[in-house]
Amino acid sequence: MSFPKKAVCLLSGGLDSSTCLALASREGYACYALSFDYGQRHKQELVLAARIAAHFGAERHLVTKIGLGAFGGSALTADIAVPKARSAEEMSHGIPITYVPARNTIFLSFALAWAEVLGSSDIFIGVNALDYSGYPDCRPEYIEAYERMANLATKAGVEGLARLTIHTPLLQLSKAKIVELARELRVPFGLTFSCYDPGTDGRPCGQCDACLLRRKGFEEAGVEDR
Repeated sequence: MSFPKKAVCLLSGGLDSSTCLALASREGYACYALSFDYGQRHKQELVLAARIAAHFGAERHLVTKIGLGAFGGSALTADIAVPKARSAEEMSHGIPITYVPARNTIFLSFALAWAEVLGSSDIFIGVNALDYSGYPDCRPEYIEAYERMANLATKAGVEGLARLTIHTPLLQLSKAKIVELARELRVPFGLTFSCYDPGTDGRPCGQCDACLLRRKGFEEAGVEDR
């Protein structure tokens, strides 16, 4: 009797990571969803991540608490204003203040540790380098370098038992293409959350980079965002 391959899926509760989880599930993986409470100001995304994980039948949804807020240095983890109403031109230049130092490196390290324990050789992460290229840890060369490092650093890699693969199916997709893929995979849009600076009532601000990019993607795809 054969069992499905296990995959660790990084899940923030946003559109991209939810689409990745849906894709991994469709491809037949037994999915283990991993989310982080890292001191982010938009912590309500974790509630929706749990609902998304349940919706797609994840084998387990683990929320790990790590204290990136202790370091600050980002508008997402410190008392720094989140940029609002930026143009597409402004968003295309430089590294924004919403970048959290070393976040994906830390997230992938936790995913790698869990994958080793599970006996998994597959990690899914919803990084995207096309519509939002300002984050250095969303670039293809970063993912390639991390994957090489991971296969040098793990017991399975050293013993030649398995080779870890970091799957980035959204890496070169526009936000509109991600929306179209999410619709095809029947991702419940109303359970996904993309805002960096929600109000006290939990509603998206509508003006941060994440909100604007999401709106642009849905408009270009001709899909209603519920």
